[in-house]
Amino acid sequence: MASLVYHVAVSIDNFIADQAMIDGKLDSTFFLFEGDHLPDYLSDIQQYAAVLMGGKTYEFGFQFGAKPGEPGYKGIKHYIFSNTMQFESNAEVELVRGEAVDYIENLKKETEGTLWLCGGGQLAGSLIERKLIDQLVLKVNPIMAGSGVPLFGDARPRLKLELIDMKRYESGVIKSTYIIIYP
Repeated sequence: MASLVYHVAVSIDNFIADQAMIDGKLDSTFFLFEGDHLPDYLSDIQQYAAVLMGGKTYEFGFQFGAKPGEPGYKGIKHYIFSNTMQFESNAEVELVRGEAVDYIENLKKETEGTLWLCGGGQLAGSLIERKLIDQLVLKVNPIMAGSGVPLFGDARPRLKLELIDMKRYESGVIKSTYIIIYP
């Protein structure tokens, strides 16, 4: 059975995207896309068997030149959860329509290794409510976004976490890794 890790950049006030990112104005975002934390991030994501993301998170990659049906991260199987996107699934990128949480629950049961949820606050909220996220890796950016996409969408989980690792970078980013302790 696979484990599911929600590995995501977040502001101190718990947003995974600010309004500038939502509006496609990357030159106005405070989120750090460069810095001394980037090599560790690129190394970390190589451990994942597959990446899971909502349609909006996948579309965010289009700003960097990705095209529908292409992987945003080379060498990692992609599962894109969207009922509105239109492209043909292929060996690298699978478009999943319908109930994402049920699909992910089955994927966890049928897959070995570690699955990476890289974005989609609403999707993350639905998954944590069903107790499907096993670990959080939060790359806390030294910013306050004020508004944007909340870490868990509309969900308001009340959970205990066990800190198992933490690293501070000169850029001000703090990467903390937690195991989720469900009641």
